[in-house]
Amino acid sequence: MKILIVEDEIAIAEGLRFNFEQEGYDVQVYGDGPSALEFVESHDDGIDLVVLDLMLPEMSGYEICSKIRETNADVPIMVLSARTLSEDKTRAFDCGVDQYMTKPFALPELLSRARNLLERRRRQQGRPAASTATTDRVKIGNAEVNFRTFEISVDGQVQQLTTTEVQLLQYFLEHEGAVLSRQRILKDVWEQTADISTRTVDNFVMRLRRYVEDDPAQPRHFLSVRGTGYRFLRAENDAISDSE
Repeated sequence: MKILIVEDEIAIAEGLRFNFEQEGYDVQVYGDGPSALEFVESHDDGIDLVVLDLMLPEMSGYEICSKIRETNADVPIMVLSARTLSEDKTRAFDCGVDQYMTKPFALPELLSRARNLLERRRRQQGRPAASTATTDRVKIGNAEVNFRTFEISVDGQVQQLTTTEVQLLQYFLEHEGAVLSRQRILKDVWEQTADISTRTVDNFVMRLRRYVEDDPAQPRHFLSVRGTGYRFLRAENDAISDSE
């Protein structure tokens, strides 16, 4: 599997390259945004994981992530950054990041997170993306979700979903009607919870509400349970057959 590292600190970049290659991965390293994006464009879906610094010359990691998400919604992106403020993490997740680790980081934890993301990627490539949701396309209210293409359509407007958005949405579908705590969602969806707070769950749920709800301020599908977490509901007979 191929890993793209975008990091301008040579010691960190080469250390990551060495350790990933020791685990059998094909690794490409770039120290700036334009070069990394040129590589992404030429390889399209051939990249299985992006490890991305935020503070880079010429382009920020936020810009790079947004550019990648314009054409590739499902490749996992892990940020490594010295920025520790919650606003930085929130902005990164809003750009489409799947994991966020702060520097300095523990190498075993980073490798574990990378393996988890790569394993998800491998499973997605080996079977239909929505097998856990029982169908490739599902309707939730006025929104239609295509799990095969990672797209959501509302009134003819189509938007791309990130890998984590799809995984969270699948998780809610699998546990429809159940009250789910934020801690449980973090454990089951993100798997690794260091540097990720329960606020991350709230941010992602707000994004799903903006996609799905007619009025995100008064949700009918992603319901808040005070002091606990969330409960997901969708109307009956919303599953769309693959033949439609």
